[in-house]
Amino acid sequence: MTRASSSANGIALAFLAYAVYAFSDASIKALNDALPAYEVAFIGAVLGFAAVPFLKSAEDRWTDLVRTSSRGLWLLRFAAGAIGSIASIVAFTKLPMAEAFSLLFLLPSFVTILSVVFLKEDVRWQRWAAVILGFIGVLVVLRPGFRELSIGHLAAAVGGVAGAIAIVVVRAMGPREKRLSLYGSVLFGTLIVSGALMLSNFTLPTPMEWLFLSSYGLLGALGNVLLMNAARMVPANLVAPPQYSQMIWAILFGYLFFDDTIDLPMAAGIALIILSGLLTLAREHKRGTPLPTPVVSTDSQASLATAPEMIDPAQPRENG
Repeated sequence: MTRASSSANGIALAFLAYAVYAFSDASIKALNDALPAYEVAFIGAVLGFAAVPFLKSAEDRWTDLVRTSSRGLWLLRFAAGAIGSIASIVAFTKLPMAEAFSLLFLLPSFVTILSVVFLKEDVRWQRWAAVILGFIGVLVVLRPGFRELSIGHLAAAVGGVAGAIAIVVVRAMGPREKRLSLYGSVLFGTLIVSGALMLSNFTLPTPMEWLFLSSYGLLGALGNVLLMNAARMVPANLVAPPQYSQMIWAILFGYLFFDDTIDLPMAAGIALIILSGLLTLAREHKRGTPLPTPVVSTDSQASLATAPEMIDPAQPRENG
């Protein structure tokens, strides 16, 4: 296989992975708020273990799911993964899919801010401009004072911040941390936190709800496997941008199945947020840092799309 052909296949696989994630998220929406978000997250995390045999390399041990070089940072990612998973489910349940995606896509902006605060990164005007552009897009989408804001909007913002924390933790850990450990931190975080919340209020799903829950969890696991294989075929800077194709799926699903509508101002705001994310990805690639991927569903895809070993060590690094 030629290099060009391998790259084309890797990019196609990335598009397929993000499409699978979008179908997984649509399964949450199809539940129509019939089950508590933490119960959905718990079942999704249980099914997320289906991806582990495919993510585990020959030199990995099963205990690497919980083994780490920094227990404190691993536990922070553990907590961020659980919060992000539950918050994202609430967002997809309460908001039109495209609106939920647009707010979750603020994640690259949150990564930039947190990287400055906690990693002391030197960020130049280009990245700050992208952050400002993203928040302008949010104001256009939300139109505070003209639209009623809901718990779904808050949940989407929380999901974006939690996902950003999970990515900044990966950067702080560095290349010494195994990919399987990164996956395990989020998986066990979601499993344990949502499981604890579920103990006091468990609702037995109907057969149809089990179908949607299975679709959510298993498709999320499949998306992880596809994305990991795409990352093996092409550089991270080619794997990350196709994530925004999820917005096309969100608009399509919303129109066909959920009676979602998008007016002109919302479309303009979504375009600004996507532009902000793409500008940030371009700057991150130039700097040679792990690329931020919007985190939805079980959140575990962040450990694949942003793992340090995916960055080409030959890439030049610069500030800004």
